[in-house]
Amino acid sequence: MTDKMKYGIIGTGAIGGYYGAKLAYAGKEIHFLLHSDYEYVKEHGLQLNSPDGSFHLTHVNAYQDVAEMPQCDVVLVALKSVGEDMLKELLPPIVKPDTLVVLIQNGIGLESDVAAMLPGVQLAAGLAFICSAKTKPGVVDHQELGMINIADFNCKDQRIIEKLLADFTESGIQARQVEYHEARWKKAVWNMPFNGLTVVLETTTDKLLAHPATEGLVRDLMREVIDAARACGVKNLTYEHADQMISMTKSMSPYSPSMKLDYDFRRPMEVKYLYSRPIEEALKHGYEMKKLKMLEAELLFKEKMMIDNS
Repeated sequence: MTDKMKYGIIGTGAIGGYYGAKLAYAGKEIHFLLHSDYEYVKEHGLQLNSPDGSFHLTHVNAYQDVAEMPQCDVVLVALKSVGEDMLKELLPPIVKPDTLVVLIQNGIGLESDVAAMLPGVQLAAGLAFICSAKTKPGVVDHQELGMINIADFNCKDQRIIEKLLADFTESGIQARQVEYHEARWKKAVWNMPFNGLTVVLETTTDKLLAHPATEGLVRDLMREVIDAARACGVKNLTYEHADQMISMTKSMSPYSPSMKLDYDFRRPMEVKYLYSRPIEEALKHGYEMKKLKMLEAELLFKEKMMIDNS
């Protein structure tokens, strides 16, 4: 591991674009994999609009193909989990034996699936608490928040996580290390109610919490996630966390979570890792997530109708 780490960003969207741009603006060496807006970013650069300070990266190390990217010390994967199988081809060209791959993705079971796909790869979870969107080429609109938690899955050298956290901090990103299982399930406490409900009810987070009936439903779903996490052996997670998440969301600007944006733009939704896997994991440990299983069924129906009508 070198003093100055080389970063790869796989998925330069709302999340990868934000963290990658912040790191690059602070002088870190960042290599961005892009898809639809590669030509635009290569020519025009990358713009981050943020209440914390907007800036433009004129020169971006932009790539369309991982075969052209250098091997990196840290790879931040910010792809939607619907493309998880692509990591079998995307990661090997840019990963060394000591590279740390950080999955900044939502859901349960991601790291274990990638570890089975690519034995020996070092993995950590990246839990991003951020409101941001990328709705046009080369522009990331950051609304608020931005903290990221890093949870070690199977890293052999803790020094690389320490250096990663230091680089985030130097780039103006609040970051800390947390326990893996607790972190994944804590993130699910927010994600599972809000992502699904905003899709099936075609609304935003503020409207869900402005109505007593739907606020009660959000709280019930959060508590069901907490009960599932406890059944799976997670400690330090109580119903108080649900109250904290609701209070935090009420203070946020009106927001459409990533799944709602995917639905609005007629893109595949992350049902597998956000719903099906946690429901399966809980059931393995003797707990049935009845209300969230119903929400999963509604999302699968909405997705089927979306595909049929496209």
